[in-house]
Amino acid sequence: MIRRWALWLIAANLCGLIALAFIFPQQMVAPGPLIPAHAGFANNCFACHAPFRGVSVQRCTACHTLADIGIRTTTGRLMRNDGDAVAFHQSLTEPNCLACHSDHSGPKLVKATKQRFAHTLLRPEVRDQCATCHRAPKTPLHAQAGTNCAACHTQAGWKPATFDHSRYFALIGPHKTTCATCHTNGNFTRYTCYSCHEHSPARINAIHAEEGIRDIANCVRCHRSGSGEGGEGREGGERGGDD
Repeated sequence: MIRRWALWLIAANLCGLIALAFIFPQQMVAPGPLIPAHAGFANNCFACHAPFRGVSVQRCTACHTLADIGIRTTTGRLMRNDGDAVAFHQSLTEPNCLACHSDHSGPKLVKATKQRFAHTLLRPEVRDQCATCHRAPKTPLHAQAGTNCAACHTQAGWKPATFDHSRYFALIGPHKTTCATCHTNGNFTRYTCYSCHEHSPARINAIHAEEGIRDIANCVRCHRSGSGEGGEGREGGERGGDD
């Protein structure tokens, strides 16, 4: 049987450890240092943590008013002066701060996991409003692309971007070439077939006029690929295009 004094010693040690965990939480629990803005709470765990429940969202929003997150600091100062403050926090399905944020650098005793924003946290009606948060690169392509980000990008990852060119013209056979072959001078809003097909405009006009076609400015309206013809975006026909 364990002597009574030994039990008292064990109880005293446990009480000491618990007390030290509150007095020196970083050294005892090893959660890592807080971000500089919250460094003042280093020895006040209950500023953010509720007893036996962990971090409380209500304690976050007690300082960070939901309507001001991303716009103003907790002191009321505007976070940005360029008019580009993003207030997407107000469009979350619920205020779940821990879904993206962790104020500690990571526990020293276990491998830290990096928090990452997920678009599923946003309300469905705002998930496709990419331009609210994302700024398009200043390139000729993006300058003409408008706000239809989903044409090339997915919410699963901004990179790599893909573009379904077959919706407009199938890049098969000899047409599987570089973008600059058809889109000259970096202008992706226009194309030309004459980089390869050196037609005589008068001859092409005459050939199409025999079929009652007067407007031949938009070749891919009928020629959806190099293997056939299909009017108004329909792939079809075995007859090749006239070169």
